Amino acid sequence: MKYDRILIRYGELSTKGRNRKHFITHLKRNIRESLKDLTNIHIQGGHDRMYILLNGEDSEPIMEKLSSIFGIQSFSLAVRTDRDIQQIQQVGLSLVEQIFKPGNTFKVTTRRGDKTFEYDTNDINHAVGGHILKNIENIKVDVKNPDINLLVDVRPDAIYLSCGVIQGAGGLPVGSSGKAMLMLSGGIDSPVAGYLTMKRGVQVEAVHFQSPPFTSERAKQKTIDLAKKISAYSGNVKMHFVPFTKIQETIHKHIPEGYSMTATRRMMLRITDEIRRKNDGLAIVTGESLGQVASQTLESMLAINDVTSTPILRPLISMDKLEIIDIAKKIDTFDISSLPFEDCCTIFTPPSPKTRPKLSKIQYYESNVDFDMLIEEAVNNVETIVVSNEDPIKDEQFFDLL
Repeated sequence: MKYDRILIRYGELSTKGRNRKHFITHLKRNIRESLKDLTNIHIQGGHDRMYILLNGEDSEPIMEKLSSIFGIQSFSLAVRTDRDIQQIQQVGLSLVEQIFKPGNTFKVTTRRGDKTFEYDTNDINHAVGGHILKNIENIKVDVKNPDINLLVDVRPDAIYLSCGVIQGAGGLPVGSSGKAMLMLSGGIDSPVAGYLTMKRGVQVEAVHFQSPPFTSERAKQKTIDLAKKISAYSGNVKMHFVPFTKIQETIHKHIPEGYSMTATRRMMLRITDEIRRKNDGLAIVTGESLGQVASQTLESMLAINDVTSTPILRPLISMDKLEIIDIAKKIDTFDISSLPFEDCCTIFTPPSPKTRPKLSKIQYYESNVDFDMLIEEAVNNVETIVVSNEDPIKDEQFFDLL
């Protein structure tokens, strides 16, 4: 018996009530975009389930792509049958026979999404399980920890049978919660923040600050490679590269050393907010974790946030470094983030930055410099590109430098 479709379960989307159609539409669009090279498949999006009709396509590459699409709780290879108990028995037997090995145990798990079907859950379990026991020699039932779990999904239109559940990425479909600007450095934290924000349905565009000649093209390529990695969860990522040298040199010259970090973050936030406005974003995302460095104390956040009323999303705010590193390894950004190419956040770092900067002081220091003109110049000279996970990662040859 050959599987003819992939059954997709929504998970959290099932709780969305009247708004469910909005989320399902985004999910279907994201799946279609991810599988656009497979011309034979057909996607059917329903209220409670989604199906990908394979039409002869190989299921393996499809399932690999589905595993990184947010909004999918789980999925299974499945076969569709009529609402006929004898057909259910025969298809169930064929599926178990395909994967049965001597000594394997099994169980039948029925989910009745349609209560009008003439057989209840126990009736189906007993009828299908009994048929398998009669026709496969030496197979035994184990209801707690079976080697094979035959799933029978009773729906209004048909019955769907499968022999395994693959966990999806969960969360909400990317794009269903709007768009935000991700302040993407070359470090470990910001790609993880982007990934977690995408998981809540937000489409992210990356903003990266570069200060040539103090930062190199390798540092720029490093952030491009990071964006490619997280684009696996969204299809692609638009990147905005901000020329930041003049502003950093001005801060270094005119702002007291202890406040230079605070001023730098404020200028970055002002520029990111302007890019957000031009690109119809709704929020700004950062990789800040409370107390991790000098600019991430509550006092620093208060002084830095003062430059904008735009929501600042900090998905890592309560995580410690080891938790963040675990996620970075999971999404395959850790090795790239560890490459020894400095970004502009590190090259002008003062030896003793203020951990509790006063808002009134930083406002006074900045009032003596015309930053508005410098910010306008930086925004007008932003370079924008779009990267995709399908593009090759160029910095892998540098991993031996770690």
